[in-house]
Order: sequence, then structure tokens, then C-alpha cells
Amino acid sequence: MTIAGSILVLGLALLSCVADGALRHHIGLSHRRSLIDGSGAAVTVFDVTKHGAKADDKTDNAEAFIQTWRAACDSGAPAKMVIPGGTFLTSPVVFQGPCKSTEPIVFEVQGNVKATTDLSEYSSEQWILFEIIDGLTLNGGGTFDGQGSAVWKYNDCHENKQCQPLPSSIKLSKVKNAFVHEISSVDSKYFHMHVTGCHSISIHNINLTAPANSPNTDGIHISHSDGVHVTSSKIGTGDDCVSIGQGSTNILISQVFCGPGHGLSVGSLGKYKNEEDVSGIVVTNCTLFNTTNGVRIKSYAASDPSQAFNITFKDITMDSVKNPIIIDQKYGSRNSAPSRVKISNVHYQNIKGTSTSNVAVSFLCSSSVPCQGVELVDIDLAYIGQKANMPLSSSCSNANVKSGGKQNPGCN
Repeated sequence: MTIAGSILVLGLALLSCVADGALRHHIGLSHRRSLIDGSGAAVTVFDVTKHGAKADDKTDNAEAFIQTWRAACDSGAPAKMVIPGGTFLTSPVVFQGPCKSTEPIVFEVQGNVKATTDLSEYSSEQWILFEIIDGLTLNGGGTFDGQGSAVWKYNDCHENKQCQPLPSSIKLSKVKNAFVHEISSVDSKYFHMHVTGCHSISIHNINLTAPANSPNTDGIHISHSDGVHVTSSKIGTGDDCVSIGQGSTNILISQVFCGPGHGLSVGSLGKYKNEEDVSGIVVTNCTLFNTTNGVRIKSYAASDPSQAFNITFKDITMDSVKNPIIIDQKYGSRNSAPSRVKISNVHYQNIKGTSTSNVAVSFLCSSSVPCQGVELVDIDLAYIGQKANMPLSSSCSNANVKSGGKQNPGCN
């Protein structure tokens, strides 16, 4: 081929790429145009602005969002619902399946979705609900803004055990085969994300933030779910970065940066009657910075019987953490009858860093069902608190502990 011919081919290729990019951008913001995805299947795009949504930060877009979802979910074709750039205000909204397509439905948030702050509009315990869906992708680089700072003052759960929780920002209920990635959630009223009754959920590369003093703003709370993976994400809140509740099995937490917050927790367990067991939990390659707890298992005193077993905390870095390694089976009370949540086969491996408390390992297990099969291997923590010349120590009650490798501190 001649030089002129090569230049012509290259020019045509560049023009084709530019045209294709422009076409895809145009299609992505259109109402119902077909787009070819990576698998070769035609995807129909449903833009919320074509159903009346307005990015003016004052119109309640709940009805427009629901209309767009229903059109996408009921279309029978591979579908993508798009919330484009801009700020879209909305009261509570439910995105319900099952959807008619055999392909996962895509929910793409490019802009900022902002919650209304009038609590009388919230008749249930969530703001955005995805339920009864098999195949969901939630992505787009956008942000869910719960506007929690306007209502946190109404949270009295620290005083009132019968309190009515504020609404969580995003809830996945009875969802299967979902992939959540590249979204942010800020200032949730309660939990940022609640995953319950779900199977095979992948949460990757998300950013959840709220002030350290914001009440009950857990990053991700998981319950009654199997096969949930949370990876490569940054979570900083006023409560647990990740909390794993009853009925959770086969859960992976990996490469999560946590801080501020209350750490990465299994529990609280034993709060309710007839709770389901927790098992198959792996927390690995995570970093905790300036948190009140590191890796924690917690159960209420005077609980009904249940079990938490086969739990591994591995390759964890603690940076200025108050309670790096902790089991607390008197959570919520120090005087009640013992917990009957049986904790067993728990492994702590290669945990290093700094503690702001001189008690870096604390196992307060149940006198009724002592912790069994607890393993500490290669623990290397240093005290950096304000108590000068205070040696690093541990406190281990009602725990059957086996140790290996470096023990700083060991469990005495």
C-alpha cells in the first residue's frame, strides 16, 4: 500500500471512531434507540428526561422514574434506564421486577439523584428500592445524595430501643445476579446500602461517605443473603463500614478502605428471636484508618441461640484503630444474661498496624457458649495512644484460642 493509501485508511478509521463515539453518546441520551453491547445484543435505552424527569433540583421525579423503569423492565428487550447528568430530586421510589428480558437490566446513573427531606413522604424504610429482579447492573459514575444532614437530628435510636429507623438510601431486596459498580452515595439518612434476601451480588468500586458523627449511617448492611462480594471500594461513615447480619453466607469483603467509622463487623447478632446462622465470611486485604473498631464480631447479651462460624480476617492493615481485633458478646449490655450466639472457627491471620488503645485484642465471649476454634496467626500491632509507657495487651475471656507466628500482643 502506498503512503497516501495508508494515510487515507488511517483517516477513515479515525473518522469512524469519532463518529461512533458521537453516535454512542447521542444514543445514550436518547429515548429508545438501539445500542450494541459487548455481547452483540441490541440494547434499548430509556432516558428519564423523555418521560418527564427534570434536572432542576426541585421537581419530584419519582413518577417519571417509575414510568421509565416500567417501560424498560416491561420492554422484553435488553434495556438500559439512564439518568443523565444534572441533579434530579426524588421522593421514595420502587423499581420492581421481574423484568421481561432474559438479559440483565442496566440502571445507569450519570448525574446526581437527590432525596427529598420531608420524612412524612417515607412510608417504608428505604428511599430507593430494587426488588424481585434477576439480573441487574447499577452503574454510571453518578451519586445518590440522601441529604441526611437535614434529618439526622430525628434519630433517637441511641436512646430509644423502639425507635423508628430513618430510611436507608439504596435497598436491594430479593435481587439475584446483580453487579453494582462505579457509583457513590453521600450523607444517607440511615444505611447507605442494604442488601437483604439476595443471591449472587457483586459490589465493586463504589464510594460511600458520611460524617463520622452521623448516626447509623452504615456503609453496606448485608442480611439473609448468599454470595455477596464487596471489593475495591472506599467507605467512610458514622457507623460500620460493612455490617454482616443474620442469615448471611458466603460473603467476601476484599480491598475495602474503611474510615472513619466503626469498622468491619459481623453482627450485631442475636437481637431478634430465631435468627438464622452466619457462616462463610472472608474479610481480606482491607485497610482501616482512624476507626473505633477494626475487625469485629458482636452479639447481644441474653440472645436466643444461633451460630456464627467459619469466619476469616486475613491480611488486614490497622492505622490508628481503637479496637483492632474484638469479639463482643455483651454488645448493648454489660449486665444481662449471657449471649447464646455460638461463635466458632474464627481465624485472624496477618493483621498489622497501630492501635490507639493499649488493649489491641479483646475477646469478650459468652460464658454460656464460649468461643471455640479461634486462631491468631502473625499479629503485629503497636500502641500509639496517649497513655505514655503503657504496654500493649490483650483481654481474652471465655475463648479457646490457638496461636501461631508472631503474637504482638498474644491472647493471655
